[in-house]
Amino acid sequence: MTAAAQQSTERRNPRLVTLPALPGLGGLYARGVASSGRITVGRSAVGRALPGDREVVLPDVVHRVADVPTAGLTGRLTDYQRLLGERVDDTLPAGYLHVLAFPLATSVMVRGDFPLPLLGMVHLANSASVHLPVRLGDVLDVRACAQDLRPHRRGAQVDLVTEVAVGGELAYRGVSTYLAKGFRLPSEGTPPPPGAQDAPREEFTPPVPTARWDLGGGIGRAYAAVSGDRNPIHMSALGAKAFGFPRTIAHGMYTAARALAEVGAARGDAYDWTVDFAAPVLLPGTVQVAITRVPDDGAHPGAFAYAGWNGRTGKRNFTGTVTPR
Repeated sequence: MTAAAQQSTERRNPRLVTLPALPGLGGLYARGVASSGRITVGRSAVGRALPGDREVVLPDVVHRVADVPTAGLTGRLTDYQRLLGERVDDTLPAGYLHVLAFPLATSVMVRGDFPLPLLGMVHLANSASVHLPVRLGDVLDVRACAQDLRPHRRGAQVDLVTEVAVGGELAYRGVSTYLAKGFRLPSEGTPPPPGAQDAPREEFTPPVPTARWDLGGGIGRAYAAVSGDRNPIHMSALGAKAFGFPRTIAHGMYTAARALAEVGAARGDAYDWTVDFAAPVLLPGTVQVAITRVPDDGAHPGAFAYAGWNGRTGKRNFTGTVTPR
């Protein structure tokens, strides 16, 4: 996580935009299609900044929804817990808190002054901290903002930050890092020749697996039903092919949250959770998974590392950590 992303949204002194309720993702995606088209028309398709481009800046706003009830979420939470393999109880795990706050973060990305196109955005990484357990019946204050727009070798990346408070106390904070491929920031100067910006691939040696996930072709639709995230790349082969994938792909947050669930109660009530996505999981497909304890270095006692990879090719899909606080 970058230093900018570590700053609380409360410290940036942005303009507060209060929404009456958490928005629905369906309407937000429709707005995202329109805004993506507008941004694409304004910039070249090969990622070169057009002559005369001004500085690209993020909207200095925080979107907020106050008094979000959770008492009526029992059925949705139970469906989520059963699908992901979480213990069925009244505690909202970090993966579900991400799901709950995701529409508010998306509402920031479809603003007219958000400079990156929502369509085709790639989820690179996620980090989250649960400071206090959130339980059914709690009334939440949910906030979201965009921070730290910066270059990436394949385009531009940005952090979407969400916070959930209970009774005025921060309970959860998540940072999702996204890549807008081919979008070059004007300050970067002349783009490098093709291939020159490709970084060497990180070596990955698969560990001894502790689990194997056999994921059917419908797992994207199943996760969409509990999360509300009906991005076409997860729903059908036709939708996935429109964005360059050979067939439907699993939600990245499904795979990360399932690994979090496999750590289980050992993570405690307060914990940090990270994931880095390397390659999409094609559906149907099989994922080899390893959950291992990190050697105790005194600073992170009881930490876990996890990894998921293609057992046939050895290609890494994701890696991450779960660390009790």
